[in-house]
Amino acid sequence: MFFKYTKPLAKLIDEFSKMPGIGPKTAQRLAFYILKNSTEEVTKFTQAVTEAKKKIQYCSICGNITDQEVCEICCNVNRNKSIICVVEKVKDLIALENTGEYKGVYHVLDGAISPLDGIEPGNLKIEHLIKRLKKDRIEEIIIATNPNIEGEVTASYIAKLIEPLKIKVTRIAYGVPIGSSLEFADEVTLTQALISRQKFE
Repeated sequence: MFFKYTKPLAKLIDEFSKMPGIGPKTAQRLAFYILKNSTEEVTKFTQAVTEAKKKIQYCSICGNITDQEVCEICCNVNRNKSIICVVEKVKDLIALENTGEYKGVYHVLDGAISPLDGIEPGNLKIEHLIKRLKKDRIEEIIIATNPNIEGEVTASYIAKLIEPLKIKVTRIAYGVPIGSSLEFADEVTLTQALISRQKFE
């Protein structure tokens, strides 16, 4: 017979277990960590979660996370606004920013085309990207979707849409291993991928 947790603790463990990458044992460990902390520390933690949920939103221009209408990258006058790097997720944007190599701006698609998962082009921020390209003076689009089937399909789809606009389209080089995600690649690999980007064919 398994030990039965008291209801409040069982509920706390259950909530932690809903988080991505958190299994039952880790959820239990986190729950007991919360119980071990002072009421003051737990209050600070819950306030931080609540404040983040209330204040964090998506940049109206690129889709990055921010606590303002427009993110710090889009507001930065030192960034090259004529180059847009297209990524699937905000985590990919963060990974590329951590290289310190890229000085342009971004566009977050919020996913990749995957019909098997019910994700069609209309579910992504592709139309918003095309509107940006038609409105702003853009010289180059760097497609930095992940090097897997979904990422390649998305890259090809976007490149075909951009073709009539006569804008240079490049794809990050395969310094990033096939089948992996940008968020797990190290800074050196991502830097090399950016430097070695090629014209999208």
